[in-house]
Parts: sequence; structure tokens; C-alpha cells
Amino acid sequence: MRKQDMNRDWIATAATLSAALPYLQRYNDAIVVIKLGGNAMSSEEAMDNFARDVVLMQQVGVNPVIVHGGGPMINDMLDKLDIKSEFLNGKRVTDKATVEVVEMVLSGRVNKWIVNAINRQGGRAAGLSGKDANLMTCDQDAPELGLVGTPAEIDTKILKTLFNANTIPVIAPIGAGRNGETLNVNGDTVAGAIASALAADRLLLLTDVSGVKDADGNVLTELTPEQIADLTTSGVIAGGMIPKTQTCLAALAGGVRAAVILDGRAPNACLLELFTEHGAGSIIRVAR
Repeated sequence: MRKQDMNRDWIATAATLSAALPYLQRYNDAIVVIKLGGNAMSSEEAMDNFARDVVLMQQVGVNPVIVHGGGPMINDMLDKLDIKSEFLNGKRVTDKATVEVVEMVLSGRVNKWIVNAINRQGGRAAGLSGKDANLMTCDQDAPELGLVGTPAEIDTKILKTLFNANTIPVIAPIGAGRNGETLNVNGDTVAGAIASALAADRLLLLTDVSGVKDADGNVLTELTPEQIADLTTSGVIAGGMIPKTQTCLAALAGGVRAAVILDGRAPNACLLELFTEHGAGSIIRVAR
């Protein structure tokens, strides 16, 4: 590369950093809850890139909280163990054998993969599940789903302790029932409940789609709860997007400033959303 070309690149980089200043100031000391979906964890490279972004976020004053899924990894392990699994209304029917595998994969393999990736990038992360330090007490969901829970009580003390220790919490969506039983909980639901309990500034749902789309397939970059309701009633929002948008609406009702659905496979998706004017994906917030 010629020197003048390198200079142009340096100037462009400096301009990008300068343009980010108002957003860096805006999110100083803000809490941002990020749901990392299983499909967004496609490779070691993708994980390293995500981890680097999270460490940068913390370095500039953001308090990130990671809640992760791991459906594809759970499916692989269930297949290896020849344990049959089925879904009902988008939720995994979970018997005792299945919940043991779910906990092993999420709290073990996936959680530690994310923690190690953040630590390798120079950050400090700690892995836990909803069962640790009474973080998440759950009620059992529909009986036909088996050992599936819904968050009922969130105790944020452990998370605030980790913030004060400059440590990034990485949370597996496993909860404890009222009688101490282990319950499988939807990761989006956990992220929304934790974001509400922390009164987070942002809830970011990293998924495998670019955002909420209109009837023509175009991404809608800004939405209100009323528009979400209309799009759902008309059938434009359908299938797997319904529970994601409902999670966002519940988070807003719980005190979260805004929620965003974005493609976690896109490079630097979180940084683009937080620190640029155009953002990324679909932001949902009450009309200003």
C-alpha cells in the first residue's frame, strides 16, 4: 500500500473515531444487555470479533451484560446422546434428561467459550447462570413443556458487584424453580428480564436476521410499540419474530430505554448500533 493511501485510511479512521465521540459520551456508565443467539456464534473468528467489541465497549465506559443462547450446540449434543427433543410453540419440551444436557452445554461449553474469548481480548469476564447467587428465580411454564421456566424474580446484586469489579457478566439462561429444581429458560426472555431489573439503557438482541421487516422485506429501522402491535395484528410480524418483539415490548414496559433487534453475524454490529448515527437493525422505543 502506498504511503498516501495509508494516510487516507488513517484520516478516515480518525474521522470515524471523532464522529463517535457524542455516542461515547452518551453511553458512559450505561448498562447494555446483549443477548447473543446461538446462530450468531458461528465460528471462533466471529466469537473473537464479538468479544473484542464487548471489551471495547467496557473500555469506553459501558457496562455490558451478556446473556447467551446455544440452541444449535444443544441440538448437537442431544443428537450425540440419542435423546429426542421436540418444540411446542417455539419452546423446547424439556424432561429431566434434556435439562441436564441443556445445563451442561449452556453453563459449561458455551458459557466458558464466551468468557474465555472476552478474557483473551484483554477483558475480564465471569460466567454464571441464573442459579448462581439467586440471580434468577423462576416459575414453571406450561406443564406440557416440562422443566421450562419463566423469570419471576431477578436479584441484581451479583451483577452490580461484578460491575464494581470491572468484570463483564456472562449469563447462561438456566434458572432455579421455587423448589430448587433446574429450569430451562428462553434466552431472549432472560435477557429482557435482566435488562428490566437493571433499568438498562439498551437491550440488544443479536440474532440471524437484519431486523424487523415490512411487508416488502425492507428492514424497519425505527419502531414504536404501537407499530409493533399493528404489524403483528396484520401478520407482517410472524413466526420467530413475534417472541423477539414481545420480549422488546416487555423490556420497554419494565423500564428499558430502548431495545434493538439486529444481525449478530454482521461485523461490529454492537459498535455500529451504539456508536454511529445510523445504528444497526431495528430499534424499538416509545415515541419521543
